[in-house]
Amino acid sequence: MRPGFLRSFLAVLVLAGVVAACESAPPPPTFPDIHFTGAPIRLAASAVEVRDDYKPTFQPPHVEHVFPIPPARAAATWARDRLVAAGGNVRAVFRIEEASATETELKKKEEGIAGVFTKEPAQRYDLVLQATLSLVDEHGTPVRTVSVKATRSQSVLEGITPNERDQAWYDMTKALMTDFDQQMTTEISNHFGGYFQ
Repeated sequence: MRPGFLRSFLAVLVLAGVVAACESAPPPPTFPDIHFTGAPIRLAASAVEVRDDYKPTFQPPHVEHVFPIPPARAAATWARDRLVAAGGNVRAVFRIEEASATETELKKKEEGIAGVFTKEPAQRYDLVLQATLSLVDEHGTPVRTVSVKATRSQSVLEGITPNERDQAWYDMTKALMTDFDQQMTTEISNHFGGYFQ
């Protein structure tokens, strides 16, 4: 075998290896927990109990179980970050009633050649978070109750990578929780008079 041919052959092999390495999928990103740094909501309560009453089906169209941070987990973190038991004769119960994410396949609008060269929305994701915060007395009777329902919807383009989809889901969850945080804070301020500081 001629030396020149051998060098060329080795160069082709090295180049093929570099191209293959470049085309391999990037590692999946890691996403930090979503935390809430607003001023603690000090409740005149002896304790704060967090209950997750939402039961995911793990069946289509539900996809919350594959989110980087599932909405139920973000909601429970909200309660632990924001709600503080400052002492009192009642008990605070934060109950997650719904924390769903569903996927809907969207129909293409463009057909033929135009459809080949046009990226269109392929899926829509709908998030729903509903939770109730109650102050209950020693008999379990609610003395104050507020409930909030926050929703978010977003479509993603066809051809999105798994990592890009995870990022979209994470960003959606953060936006959902920002809305929830604002709504729940307002509801507590308006309806928990005498029971929070």
